[in-house]
Amino acid sequence: MTPMPSLSTSPAAATTTLPDTDRPRPDRAFLLAHPAHFFALGCGSGLAPKAPGTFGTLFAWVSFALLSDRFSDGEMLAIIALAYLAGIWFIDVTGRALGDPDHGSIVWDEIVPFWLVLLMTPAGFLWQVTAFSLFRFYDITKPQPAKYFDVHVKNGFGVMADDLVAAGYTLLSLAALKFVLS
Repeated sequence: MTPMPSLSTSPAAATTTLPDTDRPRPDRAFLLAHPAHFFALGCGSGLAPKAPGTFGTLFAWVSFALLSDRFSDGEMLAIIALAYLAGIWFIDVTGRALGDPDHGSIVWDEIVPFWLVLLMTPAGFLWQVTAFSLFRFYDITKPQPAKYFDVHVKNGFGVMADDLVAAGYTLLSLAALKFVLS
């Protein structure tokens, strides 16, 4: 019999770290049980049984296309800023309910930073595909300081911050690529 993982009482690490296969999977009832869950789980995109972060980023791509047609760039930037700040709370509430502050099904942290990437990505499908690929790469590999937030800041702020760093690396890479190609 394997011993139970110890639970930390510090607010920065308020849960055990279990492999994704050992974590409870939220379902549609959980998604609809609280508005914070609905948004934290990416309006349902985080319920994907495999690669929920990728599905969340795909949801971001589609939802950005719908939103950006209706709002100016300045309005989109304000929406992104508000969604980012609200996301800290959404993720805190949902992470506590799931017993894991960075549960795989929580994808709001992919959605909002990728909206920012898309807002600043040059026009064109190929640029967007490149942005998607780079963002997923940086989100998965977590270069510093993203890794610091991922490892040491176990709350909504840390979860959102590590993906904001991935967005920053994505935008820097796109800018370098655009420079090289021009």
